[in-house]
Amino acid sequence: MPTIQTFTPEIVPLGNASGLNEKWLQDQIAANPSILGLGELDLKDRERMQPGAGRLDLLFQDPETNRRYEVEIQLGKTNESHIIRTIEYWDIERQRYPNLDHCAVIVAEDITARFLNVIKLFNGCIPLIAIKLQAIREPGGKIGLVATRVGGKSRFSLQGVGAVLDCPPDGFRAF
Repeated sequence: MPTIQTFTPEIVPLGNASGLNEKWLQDQIAANPSILGLGELDLKDRERMQPGAGRLDLLFQDPETNRRYEVEIQLGKTNESHIIRTIEYWDIERQRYPNLDHCAVIVAEDITARFLNVIKLFNGCIPLIAIKLQAIREPGGKIGLVATRVGGKSRFSLQGVGAVLDCPPDGFRAF
């Protein structure tokens, strides 16, 4: 039986002097959206202008179902501003393209218990997925990303709209 080599990865905080900033993280996710564990997605847009609201970090679309994922990235811990912004961008996009299914996604290094509870409360009526994403460094110096879905339902029913949205099950992805 071969010997399996193991190592303890070092968690590398994003946004510090390591050069792993939000732009770098956007580039990684845009190049390989499967990091998020939402399936095979096509990148539709980056830094998409939202009228009167700012810029949506990433917009993905599932080529099979046409479902769109409005993705907001946050370095560090989740906060009120990013959760509200994620929901606002989701709402703007679903009003802009009402014939498509939409799912809001917040990606952060740390999704605190306080905000995880808020996300769970919203899940009764808003398709919102929370993904904890951390950078790790192996002993050889290579950087990897580990994504863990920590919040979000598999199915959403939007009352009054007559839509049922399927989102992938909770899961863990490492790249």
